[in-house]
Amino acid sequence: MQRNRTAGLTLVLLAAVGGISAGPQPPEKSDRGQVAQANAQFYTAVNAMFTGDVEPMKAVWSHADDVTYMGPDGGFQVGWPAVLKNWQAQADKKLGGRIRPSNMHMKVGRDLAIAQCIEKGVNTNAADGKPRKVSIRATNIFRKEEGAWKMIGHHTDKLSFLD
Repeated sequence: MQRNRTAGLTLVLLAAVGGISAGPQPPEKSDRGQVAQANAQFYTAVNAMFTGDVEPMKAVWSHADDVTYMGPDGGFQVGWPAVLKNWQAQADKKLGGRIRPSNMHMKVGRDLAIAQCIEKGVNTNAADGKPRKVSIRATNIFRKEEGAWKMIGHHTDKLSFLD
């Protein structure tokens, strides 16, 4: 029974990102490049946020009520106002450093895309000012809105030094 449930969930997720044809038109070939660009812009925005600048993050994200953020602080925010508030709180810490995505894996559908990677880099511990290595798993979810790919979800492992 568990195996059937798992197989069913896998089919639903594949259909959602276009892995199974649910309609007559497959995703555009250019969509993969656009999703890769949106993902790169997200990491540029993250690194700007480490300096205290949250403005680039506003351009990357969808401002819809259904966006979700489960970041390295262990929280779970739903809706753009709550997500933005969390990004602003992180920007206020000015953690410094940089992260970059590695081991990127993407699946692009007509209107949804998933990018999974390992985020690697260094941040400064806000409590003691010491640099800390970052190496966490991340999943980024994008939706095509009015022709542009916008982030609608970001989920990472927890970083203990943010406690």
